[in-house]
Amino acid sequence: QVQVAESGGGLVQAGGSLRLSCTASGSAFSINAMAWYRQAPGEQRELIARTLSDGSRNYAESVKGRFTISRNNTRNTVYLQMTSLKPEDTAVYYCNVVGRRGVLSRVDFDSWGQGTQVTVSS
Repeated sequence: QVQVAESGGGLVQAGGSLRLSCTASGSAFSINAMAWYRQAPGEQRELIARTLSDGSRNYAESVKGRFTISRNNTRNTVYLQMTSLKPEDTAVYYCNVVGRRGVLSRVDFDSWGQGTQVTVSS
């Protein structure tokens, strides 16, 4: 089992910044991709940023230029630096980690954190 835990959410005024962190833990696993999703009330969960094992990154248009995803492979941690926050960024932010685990028999895993609330006031 690979567990994922997020931290760093909170309340911030419009134009402010926040940094979210997400760490994957467990044994005998390797990570292919780490991503951030968000879900606003009444909306579907959407992918906003993702980084792959080759170092590539991609972003949703709504956050491009304002959010930056980065990764510390040694710590199995991914960060989301959010700047110029807007009220429409208010949502629960979820971390998703995809990879393979196991020693003799390798299986895919797809793990989610419980989410962290980000609220941007106008």
